[in-house]
Amino acid sequence: MTDLNYIKSLRVPTTENPLRILMSACLKGIKCGYDGTANGEYPSALKVLQYDTVKVTSFCPEEYSFGSPREMCDIHGGTGMDVLNGKAKVLTDSGIDWTEGMIAASEKMLEIAKAEAIELAILMDVSAACGSQVIYDGNRFAENKIYQIGMGVCAAQLVRNGFKVISQRDYASLEIVYSKIDSAHKIKTDVKDHHEIDWYKEYFNV
Repeated sequence: MTDLNYIKSLRVPTTENPLRILMSACLKGIKCGYDGTANGEYPSALKVLQYDTVKVTSFCPEEYSFGSPREMCDIHGGTGMDVLNGKAKVLTDSGIDWTEGMIAASEKMLEIAKAEAIELAILMDVSAACGSQVIYDGNRFAENKIYQIGMGVCAAQLVRNGFKVISQRDYASLEIVYSKIDSAHKIKTDVKDHHEIDWYKEYFNV
């Protein structure tokens, strides 16, 4: 779940001292997805790149450890935090255990976040690496795929170490970010973060 109070407390950046954001590389349009694409285009994330009051550092943890293209992978037996705690595994759709590589990727992402003194991470939702609110529970290609509330391994690593994470689908939070980096931006009040939408509430019965 997003931390709106933290988002609201973000400083107003300048061109001389831009807001430091870590972004999933695919959201920036880099073709690092499992199939060699950028996983589509997400205007909500690309909008951030238009401003000189932001310094965006991009990273794809899965490409770092496994290359691109590669097999798809998902978390089995828990969430990303469970993987870090040794209670769940990351498996490819063919059953190969990628747990060790994913943890190594999360550690590299954390290293980058610390080195760049990141103030916010905008990561690809649902990803076994970068998901921040919703991920798959087991293989997403299963006949009856299941979603779960939780973070991917790399998002969990960042959060566990004090960094704040939102996704490209957290539209309410992003509206606040836009207003910080662009003094002329008028916040849209009719948008919601991912955990507030009807699908989320109905699927998870919350």
